[in-house]
Amino acid sequence: MTDMEQLGFDALLGEAETTNQKHKFDKRCGHLPASMREGLPYYRDLLERYHQAMMEAASGEVMRLREEAHDLALRLNHGQPGIIANDDSPGNVLTRETAAPPGIVPTWGRCGDFIIDVGTMKVRIELDGLFGICSSHCYWPGFAARTVEPDKPFLSGTGYRSFLGIHAEPLPGLTPDEFYARVIESYVTDSLKGKLPLIEDRWK
Repeated sequence: MTDMEQLGFDALLGEAETTNQKHKFDKRCGHLPASMREGLPYYRDLLERYHQAMMEAASGEVMRLREEAHDLALRLNHGQPGIIANDDSPGNVLTRETAAPPGIVPTWGRCGDFIIDVGTMKVRIELDGLFGICSSHCYWPGFAARTVEPDKPFLSGTGYRSFLGIHAEPLPGLTPDEFYARVIESYVTDSLKGKLPLIEDRWK
């Protein structure tokens, strides 16, 4: 085979691979909406189903719906990666348009920013939604905890603590505020031995 024939053969292989990948994508995601106009109401319905699955601790359905959410964002992004690459990427648009109002505890799966009381401590909880870190392989979504009262003891000397990769058995009937209060209580008891540090002046 000459160099030109080899190049032609390689091009045919590349084209066949591209076609094969497109067929796989269409088979997996072709039934999903391809426009944000249709995708957003579809995603709202998915979130309702997801919340119900979390409340029932139906772990298989929880993970399946997260995969479906990812496939929806991929479909809206024309099969290209980067579903949360920038503000206009489908994953970020879906998250932003379905976020709970500030201060309101969201249903499972929605982005949220709210305050809970854990003992004598007020904690601001920040949730990323279904496209957050670890969402593809951890049952319990991660979250960030920030201080509300910087002059009082907190979970860390910086006034901030991230909780990712939470390892706990699925439990039914827990809303986000109830579950994350339990996580923080456990962290204070087990990791901090019940002693909250003061926030350093440079972080106030």
